[in-house]
Amino acid sequence: MELSEDPDLQPILFGLFLSMYLVTLLGNLFIILSVSSDSHLHTPMYFFLSNLSLADICFISTTVPKMLANIQTHSRAISYVGCLTQMSLFIIFACMDDMLLTVMAYDRFVAICQPLHYQVIMNPRLCGLLVLVSFFLGLLESLLHNLVGLPLTNSKSVEIANFFCEPSQVLSFSCSDTLTKNTVKCFVGAFYGFLPLSGICFSYYKIVSTILRIPSSSGKYKTFSTCGSHLSVVCLFYGTGIGVYLLSDQSSFNRKGALASVMYTVVTPMLNPFVYSLSNKDIKNALRRMHRRTV
Repeated sequence: MELSEDPDLQPILFGLFLSMYLVTLLGNLFIILSVSSDSHLHTPMYFFLSNLSLADICFISTTVPKMLANIQTHSRAISYVGCLTQMSLFIIFACMDDMLLTVMAYDRFVAICQPLHYQVIMNPRLCGLLVLVSFFLGLLESLLHNLVGLPLTNSKSVEIANFFCEPSQVLSFSCSDTLTKNTVKCFVGAFYGFLPLSGICFSYYKIVSTILRIPSSSGKYKTFSTCGSHLSVVCLFYGTGIGVYLLSDQSSFNRKGALASVMYTVVTPMLNPFVYSLSNKDIKNALRRMHRRTV
């Protein structure tokens, strides 16, 4: 499915998505370079942020370049191997985004609610382990969808009602057993969606409870601004991502569903650098220092 079949809109869509893609690449690269080059940012919070930026670059690169190529060539065809490859990479990096947002919420919970134990709990070994676990959980989810999606080889030609090989859409085609399909979707939705989201909600419940006990209004403002940026990304990513995965059905999926997919596959990775850099003094100071060193 195309976002629009109007030929006059294709150049506009191409320019729009190319611009969003380049902004995402540059913005997230700036964050990665800032964190890696500035010793002031060598903390767990910014370690997770740089990994989130890397995951965002890979995440958006699984869908947008192919969509841009389709617009240019006026062809929406993709091979079976290409579809499974795109779906696999998409799931891995979407899951990494998912889990890293949860890990970042836990990091803020420990920093605000248990500040005296923060350095001990969030040690480098645990931080590295949490990132690796996020990656391997993505591999497991990808493997699950691929095992269920292998019967798609029996289909000569199918049309996916989205601008990329969205996992739930591929699942609808490849799995004729409704029970198996619904079981997989419910398991993935619960384990990779609602469970991490519950952890985030619990973390921020405890964070807000702790913040309200802070006597200093400036301290409250600084903490709320830091956590508020994280929550805005969480709401956009989880809200549209879970909705598209669980509520989309091949027979009823339309352009509104495709637009919802754009929100978490393209818009969220693009917004992350702005959310974390424009509202974060440490990132802005690191960018200034990096600019002074290069000029």
